[in-house]
Amino acid sequence: MYIENLCSAAKEAEIEIAQLSTKIKNQILLKSAKALLDNMENILKINEIDVKNAKENGVKAAFIDRLTLTPDRIKGMAQGLEEITALNDPVGEFLYGKTLPNGLIIQQKRVPLGVIAIIFESRPNVTADAFGLCLKSGNAVVLRGGKEAINTNIAIVKIFKDVLKECGVNENAVQILEDTSHETANKLMKAHKYVDVLIPRGSARLINSVIENSTIPCIQTGIGNCHIFVDENGKIEDAINIIINAKTQRPGVCNAVETLLIHKNIAGNILPELGKQLIAKNVEIRGDETVNQYIPTSLKATEEDWATEYEDYIVAIKTVENIDEAIKHIGTYGTRHSECIITENYTNAQKFLNEIDAAAVYVNASTRFTDGGQFGFGAEIGISTQKLHARGPMGLKELTTTKYVIMGNGQVRE
Repeated sequence: MYIENLCSAAKEAEIEIAQLSTKIKNQILLKSAKALLDNMENILKINEIDVKNAKENGVKAAFIDRLTLTPDRIKGMAQGLEEITALNDPVGEFLYGKTLPNGLIIQQKRVPLGVIAIIFESRPNVTADAFGLCLKSGNAVVLRGGKEAINTNIAIVKIFKDVLKECGVNENAVQILEDTSHETANKLMKAHKYVDVLIPRGSARLINSVIENSTIPCIQTGIGNCHIFVDENGKIEDAINIIINAKTQRPGVCNAVETLLIHKNIAGNILPELGKQLIAKNVEIRGDETVNQYIPTSLKATEEDWATEYEDYIVAIKTVENIDEAIKHIGTYGTRHSECIITENYTNAQKFLNEIDAAAVYVNASTRFTDGGQFGFGAEIGISTQKLHARGPMGLKELTTTKYVIMGNGQVRE
């Protein structure tokens, strides 16, 4: 009954949240941002407990980085909520209108999805982003974070509930599963009576589990086996700078590069210096025979490496004959997230843009830009890698659907 009670309470709150004015929603978001800052010291203390427990359980460094909150990261969460207030409210927007010969007026109107459930892993900032985006788009939200961040997530949700209550709004519009067991998560995946959309954010294992077990419509997000292909016409210096950024700025996120494809004709020009700079950043390199030759400390790559999203200081490197082989490799092993070509050849750039099937395709830029904030959408609920309803960074509009509103004056169908 735990899941049923939690989700049914969110369902009841959904009606009220959907009717809130933009002004009220923005007031709640601004108060929530201030409350995060006012409670920063307490949030940090609670987060320290989660980080300590994760370290004791042997969680890898990149995962710890995603879990850890700092004053700057909490300020960033608060700023994210403030930025959402500046975004256009999509709810109530009319997309289409027509008067039929019989006098019926048909309009298509943007409306909230309803109750959105989000299953995610270690990053507590997802809690704030999800609350802010769901509130502004008129949705209730049920959150199920990972066990590593449970204490932090509960503390943050309590702050949001208190703000909702203070504003006279149903606090059940944001819910969190305090039980992080797999059994409870599986029950949430079956709560289609109350939940309209389920969004998983995290590892391939998590997302695949949701896809296989959920009876709720899902939006797949986050699996990021991203590639950078350095063409023979690419600028070596630019390529190295972009690769270092895409791999090491934050290796534990879904838009970090995992596999590099190097045109064989420039292998000798780029690999020694690239290897030197990657090793200086403590990146483990796994490569094919040519890579092993130019970077002696690199490990021999296996077939599994080409398909792996490391989320860590590890990168796979393969040399390819030409752009066609690079495109074929990405088509075989990519996850349709973010792919990049480094080239000064216009024809090859256009070929890559046209033939790569991914949510975001880059020419001469880091894959790390695949982000709602970087794209100018404000915070995001995730990066959709599927094709139905939403693709790429999911902002406010992607958390809505439409309905037809028909106005008549007595018409009947003959």
